[in-house]
Amino acid sequence: MASVNMADVKRLRELTAAGMMDCKKALEESEGDFDRAVELLRLKGAKDVGKREARTASNGLVALKQDGDSVAALLELNCETDFVAKGERFQEVAAQVVEHVLATKPADVPTLLESQLNGKTVKELLDETNAALGEKIEIRRFAVLEGGYVGAYMHRTDPQLPPAVGVLVQLDTANAQVAKDIAQHAAAMAPKYLSAEQVPADVIEKERALFEEMTREEGKPEAAIGKIVDGRVNGWYKDFTLLQQAFVKDNKKSIQKFAEENGVKVEAFVRFKVGQA
Repeated sequence: MASVNMADVKRLRELTAAGMMDCKKALEESEGDFDRAVELLRLKGAKDVGKREARTASNGLVALKQDGDSVAALLELNCETDFVAKGERFQEVAAQVVEHVLATKPADVPTLLESQLNGKTVKELLDETNAALGEKIEIRRFAVLEGGYVGAYMHRTDPQLPPAVGVLVQLDTANAQVAKDIAQHAAAMAPKYLSAEQVPADVIEKERALFEEMTREEGKPEAAIGKIVDGRVNGWYKDFTLLQQAFVKDNKKSIQKFAEENGVKVEAFVRFKVGQA
């Protein structure tokens, strides 16, 4: 077996992003032929991609791409470890894909994966990244907001890692400070819906049934149950709908009231947190 030059191991690792031991083994197998070692690593990586399908990609980042003040895209790209999440190659792939999302506005993740980006499909790009980084890499979700004024806020839960929370807020009128304030509020308070009207009927039915069961178990009078349940549903709206939440910077007013006082209407919002529904 040929002796391995550690400088070549380091160079091979920098080129392919493969592990140190994998690079060493590839150089040994290729008897020091650097180009052949690169091919061996690519072959190994391609074979390993399928093995990673069952693994959980619960780390990652949220990437942002804006084009002026009226359109922006968010992307959640997942990996298995925070080590990969903070790596340059992973972040470069996220930047490429979110830019592609903004440019093409695909209908859903399967459509995005089959779309062409720099002469290959996005799925092929992810498979190559899987092979190079040795982890399962996947697109979890994306969103595009367009029209009116779109502001964004990106939050790092760890200063050494890329953003793990991203928020877009769409206003009917340009107001950068209000958009930022509402986006920061959404990042912190995690609303699920914009307004009560946008909550799916089946979600409210489940919550109402749960509140009714809780109220009966508390032994409340039958005649009062309906009113108590209505009150609890209204409380749920205040917890989970952006417009009804109490503004974090002034909890005496709702987000809707804050927006109205500043002459704007909140049209839509998107909030992504890595690994969170």
